[in-house]
Amino acid sequence: MEIRVLGGLSVQLPARTLHLGTPKQQAVFAMLAVQPGQLVTLEDLVDELWPDCPPQSAVANVRTYAANLRRGFETLQPGQRAIVRQRHGYRLVLRPDLIDVSLFETERRAGRDALTTGNLDEARELLGRALARWHGPMLAGIPLGPVLAARTVATEEERLLTVELLADVQLRSGRDDLAIPLLREVVARHPLREPAYVLLMRALYERGDNVEALAAYDQIRTKLITELGVDPGGNIRELRRSIVAAVSRPSSARVVVRDGGTSPAGSVAGAVGAVAEQAGRVDPVDHLPRAVTDFVGREGVLSRLLAETRRVEERVSAVHIIDGMAGSGKTTLAVHLARRLSDRYPDAALFIDLCGHGEKSRVEPASALVTLLRQLGVPANRVPVELDARVELWRQELARRRSVIVLDNAASSEQIMPLLPAEPTTVVLVTSRRRLSHPDVGPSQTLPVMSPQESVDLLGLSVGRVRVEAEPEAASEVVRRCGHLPLAIRLAGARLAHRGGWRLADLAEQMAGDPLVLHHLAQEESTVTGAFAASYEPLPDSTKRVFRFLGLYPGNRFSLPAVAALTGLTVAEARAALEDLVDRNLVEDLDSTRYRLHDLMRQYSVELGLRIDSPNDRRLGLAQLFGFVLEAAFRVAETLEPGVIRSQVNHLPFGRPELVEAIGELTADWLETERADLVRMVLSALESGFHEHSWRLARAIWRFCYIRGYFEDIILTHRHALSAAEATGEIEAMALTNNYLASAYVRTGDNRGALDHLTRAVDLSRNSPDVLNAARYRANLAAVYWWSGQLTEAVTLGFDCLRDCKVYGNVGVPMLLPNLGLALTSLGRYEEALRLHRLHLAWARTNSDEFHTLNALSHIGAVRIRMGDLPQAIRILMASLALRDRTGHRYAEAEVRNDLGIAYRGLGRLVEAQQEHEVARKLSIGSGERHVEAAALNELGRTLLAQGRGGEAADMHREALRLATRISHPYEQGRALAGLAEHFARVDSAESRRHWERALAIFRRMGVPERFEAERRLVELG
Repeated sequence: MEIRVLGGLSVQLPARTLHLGTPKQQAVFAMLAVQPGQLVTLEDLVDELWPDCPPQSAVANVRTYAANLRRGFETLQPGQRAIVRQRHGYRLVLRPDLIDVSLFETERRAGRDALTTGNLDEARELLGRALARWHGPMLAGIPLGPVLAARTVATEEERLLTVELLADVQLRSGRDDLAIPLLREVVARHPLREPAYVLLMRALYERGDNVEALAAYDQIRTKLITELGVDPGGNIRELRRSIVAAVSRPSSARVVVRDGGTSPAGSVAGAVGAVAEQAGRVDPVDHLPRAVTDFVGREGVLSRLLAETRRVEERVSAVHIIDGMAGSGKTTLAVHLARRLSDRYPDAALFIDLCGHGEKSRVEPASALVTLLRQLGVPANRVPVELDARVELWRQELARRRSVIVLDNAASSEQIMPLLPAEPTTVVLVTSRRRLSHPDVGPSQTLPVMSPQESVDLLGLSVGRVRVEAEPEAASEVVRRCGHLPLAIRLAGARLAHRGGWRLADLAEQMAGDPLVLHHLAQEESTVTGAFAASYEPLPDSTKRVFRFLGLYPGNRFSLPAVAALTGLTVAEARAALEDLVDRNLVEDLDSTRYRLHDLMRQYSVELGLRIDSPNDRRLGLAQLFGFVLEAAFRVAETLEPGVIRSQVNHLPFGRPELVEAIGELTADWLETERADLVRMVLSALESGFHEHSWRLARAIWRFCYIRGYFEDIILTHRHALSAAEATGEIEAMALTNNYLASAYVRTGDNRGALDHLTRAVDLSRNSPDVLNAARYRANLAAVYWWSGQLTEAVTLGFDCLRDCKVYGNVGVPMLLPNLGLALTSLGRYEEALRLHRLHLAWARTNSDEFHTLNALSHIGAVRIRMGDLPQAIRILMASLALRDRTGHRYAEAEVRNDLGIAYRGLGRLVEAQQEHEVARKLSIGSGERHVEAAALNELGRTLLAQGRGGEAADMHREALRLATRISHPYEQGRALAGLAEHFARVDSAESRRHWERALAIFRRMGVPERFEAERRLVELG
């Protein structure tokens, strides 16, 4: 086995390469591989994968990635672990000599030591072997966070030092012919690296090439002064003086042979002057289009292109390819950049439209050369007939000038290659709607749409800054509707500029009310649709059909298997079509597995589809897509609630299982990635008349959304799913959807909504043969009674349901026991509650159900707190949180945190208590659990009061009171009133009494033990 990080990331086996999974999973393995034998903590891994804003599921995702990697290695060496899990993280326990970067570092150190002792042969062998381990940039293709980015930079520096050490060894051995290629590569890639220039000058001088040695000095000096504003260091200046002194002594002057001729060694300046004298002077020419006067933004792209030009211009001609979707401003940027470069390239500014978007109108290289040569002033009778002769003349003319050339709308690399110069005197700017690549010109610079602020600035230049500043929100909406596409913004601005009576808000309203926004983006002959059509029309018919069908996709990001399902193609065929669309910048490639359409491009796709494709074909595509997504979601749901989902929902067959297999490992992580699009699928299926798919898909993703705390998603999907179920007329489907919609209403504090939907579910299932689900709905009704403060009703119904378990088995046990236990806890019946929660825990362990295990632990911990056993409660609650971290289940985490804070407060650990309450509050706000937020506010108030911060405590209770009143949560209302009564006891006894009386009324009505404390305090007040 060999683990490689020096040039990508891979695990090489004798017969194959181990698959390392998704990019983030590869990043986890990279963190372990570059630190073999060391513990890499979960916190380090989360920070590396999500340095800015980790999701709530970050820890669970990391654990999943690590588990997948461990399984992968265990298939190679059964019984031997390569990755060991420890309490706080993971450790790679493979030998370091299996990892190329470890071997590189070992050999580098040994080679350096050998050089220090004068053993040149051994040093040469070790350093050469170390460098041979590099197969490209370290961890190429891996998403780098702060740790890996720093490690790659440090290791690259070690590689450069190794090259320099090896070059030094070769020089000491008299092998300057081997040292020079090594050093030229270094200075080409790192033009500011002085140590490499020192060695290069030494090597050139020792070879007798004094002119080249001095030229190398001039090169580094120019770059240091231009880019850093500093002179070269003392070592390199001293070396130059030595070379100049040696050259000035006639006895030591050497004769340098080049291309069959000889010339005495002399100054570089003299040689350059001679060339300039021979070249003669040329008259400057300018054929660039008129630059736009209102160029805005793009500073990042411009800076990169200018810096790259400066980096390479002394060695080769800079060639920049700028690609992007139609209307993104490629030509405008190229012309603007050419103008910026005109001072450095003053002799010629040329422009030609190669018409690459149309097969028939495409300009061939031979014709393009005629145009360009004529722009340079070459007479027509001097332009040769043969293409090769034209290319030779073109390059000769360019060699006499410092020029900048814009090759607009290129179709391919083959079209532009004959037009490129041979000498480093020219900058070439190529624009294309396709992604062009050629080993001689480097990668393209893809031009994105503008940022929101750049878009608003551009609109302001079209309609006037005063109008934009007067209606900033409307301006933002207009450019958003334009998709931040420069052409669209200019056309929208022109439309508004010619209508002086319109406000920005008028245009924004029109664009918002018209689903076909493209109709608003036209001015005379210029239209966004026309620009898009120029990229679409040259496509093969099969690829055109894929593009049109992408407009049907309900979400923002589509995967290869999803596109294959939608279009009826194989995965390979879908990949080929998407790659063609990406190359033409009609589709955006997000991460090589998912793609996206720009908003305006999606509208164009929709318009084409409505005009060209039959309704039956479009409906068949949607049916295949919804069937694919439903099958994948059901497979994940079966892992989250085994045996339950299939017992409630009959399966819709899907005839292309190979597409589901193409997704790879189907886990909750897949649902996390696809969540937003799955929500849209539920809505789209309803709108498209696929009612069976709509309510089934909502049910399939319910458990995932519930355990991750996505309650708003449940409400949105199940509202639409309920409409879909009602459209089918299936009683069981309607009852089921009402039940799961109620689950989210309960968690977000809408007890009235939850009660309405659960009551309806119970009524619908009253005469249903499905007694198991009917029992489940009744059990859930008891939970709503508890949340609503109807504790006696909750307990009565809960015990009734438990007695009914004899009829329908233990399927309702995992819901009946915790719901009844919670109600008993609220009534102060702690021993009974503890017994029920322990039964719940036993059931969960017997059935290997991690979700119910962590739930039961948190409930037991809460009861222990109320019984005064605080240390034991903390241990149990921490175990519950640890299980949540491991599984990714975020359900009720805010409540656990809040209870943990209560326990800490009881032990006098007030700072920790405050932290837990604040975390609970933040989590509850994020998940929309308003009843938990009210509880966290009340507990935070009590902790602040214990810290002597009475004013802040009162503010927390006031906020809790407002929130609890708004959601009709009587228990937290009473507790907020009691907290305020405590506050007023110190400043206003009458006001304190009034609040205690209001709290007591609530506590008595509910029958909770807090009523005794309220009665006692009222007696004390007299």
